[in-house]
Amino acid sequence: MKKYIPPLAVITAAFLWSLDGLLRQQLYSVSSFLIITLEHALGAVLFLPFLIKGWQEIKTLNQRGWGSVLWISICGGILGTFFYTKALSYVNYIDLSVVVLLQKFQPIFAIILAAVILKEKLTQRFLVLAATAFIGGYLVTFGVTPMAAWDDKTMIASLLALLAAFSWGSSTVLGKHALNKLPFQVVTALRLTITALLAGVVLIGMQDMAEVVVLNASQWTALGTIVVSTGAVALFIYYYGLNHLPASHTTIYELFWPLSAICFDWFIRGRAMSPAQSAGAIILLAAIVLLTQERQNADG
Repeated sequence: MKKYIPPLAVITAAFLWSLDGLLRQQLYSVSSFLIITLEHALGAVLFLPFLIKGWQEIKTLNQRGWGSVLWISICGGILGTFFYTKALSYVNYIDLSVVVLLQKFQPIFAIILAAVILKEKLTQRFLVLAATAFIGGYLVTFGVTPMAAWDDKTMIASLLALLAAFSWGSSTVLGKHALNKLPFQVVTALRLTITALLAGVVLIGMQDMAEVVVLNASQWTALGTIVVSTGAVALFIYYYGLNHLPASHTTIYELFWPLSAICFDWFIRGRAMSPAQSAGAIILLAAIVLLTQERQNADG
């Protein structure tokens, strides 16, 4: 049973992240950097006890360890969230699912980096299953619509989503490296704290801090909900899973995100999946299940 817990943790985090787009759309009028700063600051406060408890371990980090922590704090915490939030600002012009899945192409970056940096071995069966998952994920989001049919707004949102994909894909790999140095609880707390501090410095430089006092009750509620669900708490669950899984496998389990996002779009907005999307959902789920068995066989 314990073998199933890490994959389920990553899938749970991915499920929570699929709600993130819906929550962030309520903050469309707020500066992206202000959202990043506040959500990470609130998350840092929530996980402060872990930071204090792990301080002695943090002090033993070497240069490479700090490099990994800074990378996931900047690319995963600031740039990835910024690009994704900006891409979501185009949801009035394109489907939410387009933004969600394109940034989930991060497995392409993560698998390559995991093989190069972490020296993770990739079996031929794993690569076939990974390619199958990508095909399923594409069908879930786009159906059979060709890229040539996309308009300018779609292209801009797609570029932003792909930049988020690189930021988060590389952070998965460097996050795995950081977890080799520190417990996942400490990595979570340290990333949230550093991201909040760096984003705060950028925010002050942009002179956007004045926006804090004009946030209304519903916007504060949305921020608080993000922290305790799709933000800091989801990150905590995710790092638990990543701590027990190869980075290349973890990033495939995250593909549950676009599938659940499509389902929410269906239930909340009444947008039913086309036959091609339904076929993609089946392919994606099958690939995830087979990848779980692949991981168990590798452990055995």
